Amino acid sequence: MSQLIGLINYGIAGNIHSIKKAIEKAGGTVKIVHSKEELESVEKIVIPGVGSFKDAMKELENAGLLEALKDAMGTKPTLGICLGMQILSSLGFEYGKTAGLNVINAEVKPMLVNAKVPHMGFNAIKIIKPNRLLFGLENEEFYFMHSYEVVNYTDITALTDYAGHQFVSAIQKDNLYGVQFHPEKSRDAGIQLFKNFIAL
Repeated sequence: MSQLIGLINYGIAGNIHSIKKAIEKAGGTVKIVHSKEELESVEKIVIPGVGSFKDAMKELENAGLLEALKDAMGTKPTLGICLGMQILSSLGFEYGKTAGLNVINAEVKPMLVNAKVPHMGFNAIKIIKPNRLLFGLENEEFYFMHSYEVVNYTDITALTDYAGHQFVSAIQKDNLYGVQFHPEKSRDAGIQLFKNFIAL
């Protein structure tokens, strides 16, 4: 039996349909979630994200999903993708200071690197704390596109090097997972990551 995966639709996601297609290709069943009621009917959660931290939090609030999502993440395996990982943090500094979902003790800050920002294209991840989501993906490259990074010291599962700067590319805390890259744009490696998520 395939568990129902809820893909949060909160206005700014942008990449929601490519994520849905990639999860289905990996063998998952997806329901696009617009409301608290729909959120209650799914077993797992994926939080997509393209755009700004501030807008993402505002859209979740406007959709009436903010508190419901926090509650649901307490028990349901959850995967945050790119901005979806960033908003798991306590604070974001994009366009001013914005409170995040506060489920990971982290802050989201601009990438300060002596190279072109946004960091864009395929890059390797270095797994420093193996988990089931990243199983079998040790030597793979994933597609990144971001100008901000998650600063965290306790929940890091993978790091990535960009122009001599190491940033957090994956996190995990209990049943919560986050990846800074876009698995839906990462070819076979991304499909395998979604397979791992489905199997959790």
